Amino acid sequence: MIFGKHINHFYWKYALSFILGIVALVIVDYLQLIIPDIIGSIIDGIETKTITESILLDYVIRTGILAVSIVIGRFLWRIFIFGTSRKIDYDMRNDLFAHSEKLSERYYQENKTGGLMAYFTNDLEAVRQSFAMGTIMVFDVLFLGGLAFYKMYLMDWGLTLIATIPLIMISLFAAFIGSITRKKFKARQKAFENMSDFTQENFYGIGVIKAFVNEVKEIRSFKTINIDNYDKNVAFIKAATMMHVAIEVFITLIRIIIIGFGGYLVYKTVGLADGDPNRFSVGQLATYISYFATMVWPMMAIGRLINLRSQAKASLERISAFLDQKIEIVDDENTIDVSHVEGNIVFNNLSFTYPGTRDEVLKNINFSINKGEIVGIIGRTGSGKTTLVDLLLRLYNLKENQILIDGYDIMKLPIKTIREAIGYVPQDNFIFSDSVRNNIAFAKDEVSYEQIVDMAEKSDVAENIEEFPEKYETIVGERGVTLSGGQKQRVSIARALIKDPEILIMDDSFSAVDTKTEEIILSNIKTLRKNKTTIIIAHRISTIKDADKIALIDEGQIVALGTHDELMSQSPLYNEMVLRQQLEEAIEGGVSDGK
Repeated sequence: MIFGKHINHFYWKYALSFILGIVALVIVDYLQLIIPDIIGSIIDGIETKTITESILLDYVIRTGILAVSIVIGRFLWRIFIFGTSRKIDYDMRNDLFAHSEKLSERYYQENKTGGLMAYFTNDLEAVRQSFAMGTIMVFDVLFLGGLAFYKMYLMDWGLTLIATIPLIMISLFAAFIGSITRKKFKARQKAFENMSDFTQENFYGIGVIKAFVNEVKEIRSFKTINIDNYDKNVAFIKAATMMHVAIEVFITLIRIIIIGFGGYLVYKTVGLADGDPNRFSVGQLATYISYFATMVWPMMAIGRLINLRSQAKASLERISAFLDQKIEIVDDENTIDVSHVEGNIVFNNLSFTYPGTRDEVLKNINFSINKGEIVGIIGRTGSGKTTLVDLLLRLYNLKENQILIDGYDIMKLPIKTIREAIGYVPQDNFIFSDSVRNNIAFAKDEVSYEQIVDMAEKSDVAENIEEFPEKYETIVGERGVTLSGGQKQRVSIARALIKDPEILIMDDSFSAVDTKTEEIILSNIKTLRKNKTTIIIAHRISTIKDADKIALIDEGQIVALGTHDELMSQSPLYNEMVLRQQLEEAIEGGVSDGK
């Protein structure tokens, strides 16, 4: 059993189950200690020839009833305690996942996925075990061990005190080893985390590894990481095994003491009368040994409990550190309740610096987007285009009134309202490991098959989908591995269009499709997006040349703003970009003709 601010409430939430389980456990512990009394009585009865068939039958029946009661009791405490630990595991996993969904982009940029997954697997299992076996061992040590010790003390206090000396040594040794075990377990978890990170990255980047013929190098690197994981595991197992072996040695020592000194007591009192309080009979020795045999598990449990608690405490520290991560992107205390977003956007002296850095990514951005406009944003790589739309999605916090939506400060609007009003086609075109149909329908809980097909046609990907083995039910693999780059982009576009948002953001969403496909999709978007705001980030001039307004960004600043024709007459940088792309197209066309 362990305690901490993130788990204490589970003891209250499942208090009844824990109480019922502990009551059943204590009853079983009590019943177990009746059996040694019966065994001792039978042996003494046989030795003194006072036992009869009816008495023996009575003992057998009582033992049978006790056995059945113990079985029922064990079933009950397993249901209540182990079953409750599974419920806690379920609740904690939900808490971890819910918290992970609220953390900012910054957190996931600074922490690797493989390491985070260790919280949901090894760490959570260690904490669950503290609620399950931890609870069992605590109460077995207290009640089964305590009651057995008490009965042994009543039978012969001298023998019991002598046997207690190794028991005290067990406790001291276990406490010392426990602190070492906790450190070893933390190191083991970290090694597992590193191995998970490396393995996951290799699986995701397997194509790159093969393309650069780097398989042998990666195998060697994995071997190094795996050796570290092996060493940390072995070090932990050695510490845990040392504790178990030491406890076994001490228990064996206690057995020797009991048999030797107990046998001596029987020998010394063999001639005394049956009722003499100083007499120590063979039956009493058998009862005493049975008490000790019952007490072996609690003594073993002390070591296992310290070991288990050390693991659970180390894991809880890691989980707590995760759950204590501050949720940075939250609604303002004075949130303005807006029922509907129209799509009017104003960037008002917007400047932005990423958390933990000094250089401004955006500097004094000033321009507006009216409802129903198609606005193009273009600029060289690293100019701040994606950052601009990330801020519009409320992925980062801003100063007051730097972005206004429908005249309201974006920081005052509910995050849910903002994001529900926006459809987003990200630059990386993330595709879920699911069917094509579910990927397109992701934005809506209820959507018809006809709507899915219609949006696929509007995104010019329907023909490709019809060629797949299972058509719209085709599973695309992890991160859409079975789709080409152009197919991923078009499925992402269909996913955003089916949402029918008031604001549509397309971040470099046509880079992997040819110009003819691009023209078809843009034409469909113009028809679908009438009276709704559309923002298109692009590298190709052809993508945004027909936009109502084009913002040219360079080094985090808007250096030109207007239509395509206006920028052609006003901006040297825009002219340079147009000329360069025309030359590239001419060269590509010439190469094609030469073939």
